[in-house]
Amino acid sequence: MNFTGINKTYGCLGFSCPERSVSTALYVLSYVSAAAVVLLTVCGNLLIIISVCHFKQLHTPTNMLILSLAVSDCLVGVFVIPVALIWMIESCWLFSALYRTCYILIASFLTTTSVFNVVLIAVDRYFALSKPFLYNKTVSLSAMCTVVLSNWFVLFIYNIALQYFNGSFVSHNCPQDYFLLLSQVWSLVDLVLTFVFPLAVIILVYGQVFFIAKKHATAIRELNSHTRTQTSKNMTDSMKSERKAAKVLGILVSVFLACLLPYFVYSVLGNIVEIEVDSFQKVLMLVYLNSAINPVIYALFYPWFRRSVKLILTLQIFYADSALINVL
Repeated sequence: MNFTGINKTYGCLGFSCPERSVSTALYVLSYVSAAAVVLLTVCGNLLIIISVCHFKQLHTPTNMLILSLAVSDCLVGVFVIPVALIWMIESCWLFSALYRTCYILIASFLTTTSVFNVVLIAVDRYFALSKPFLYNKTVSLSAMCTVVLSNWFVLFIYNIALQYFNGSFVSHNCPQDYFLLLSQVWSLVDLVLTFVFPLAVIILVYGQVFFIAKKHATAIRELNSHTRTQTSKNMTDSMKSERKAAKVLGILVSVFLACLLPYFVYSVLGNIVEIEVDSFQKVLMLVYLNSAINPVIYALFYPWFRRSVKLILTLQIFYADSALINVL
């Protein structure tokens, strides 16, 4: 790749990549930073995938949802983020129009799948906490795998329909037409189905989880109120639990809003006002970076993940019967 400047014509009428005005050092630093983001996203999610697949103790219905989330986020790191960062750094779409079409479909499908995996995790946690006996009786590993596969299949069909009816499969004169906003009708449909609905479910479900946890903590305090020492200890523990639940809820909703809200605002406003490509690129990257943040939010809160990572990095997973090691 030529670091002194890029000016390629792609056969579009009057279109060529703009000359770079940044220094070589900054250009190289941009690619190094991009590689770091890709490695963080891929490796973080890959550690979750290896952990859940390898250790038999982690073969639970809830962890199947975490695995599904990690797979979708890892694929975003492999297929979506690198291309988005190259497009951003070069300020030009360097790939063909056919690849643009495939890229739009893959990016839309994987990010939507990631969002709905978060929703399923929220519903799973609420069901397990509110009705634990019914949950253990009805939710099996095979049933959860069926739910996960159905989720991926339905979202794949939805994204194909979304891109088809929006005209994304129609060939364009210029590969730079990658910058494609949804039509007014489909932008509203996509806004409701992939943002408003998931956000409403997450807020509602995690709100219920918080109140149920608080109710359980209150019951424990009342049950042990006959012992002053235990009362003090349980009150302290329950207060910490409530604060932690509120903190996690706040992080989940805040990250979801911060990463996805700008994109949907741009998507809707793009049919009303003119939006610069550079600005929209940054908004798209914010959506994709959610896949790098998800491992921190949904995995690092679990002690089993830290133990699993230690076993993986020390290569203990290659020992005989390592799948039976206690990581819980």
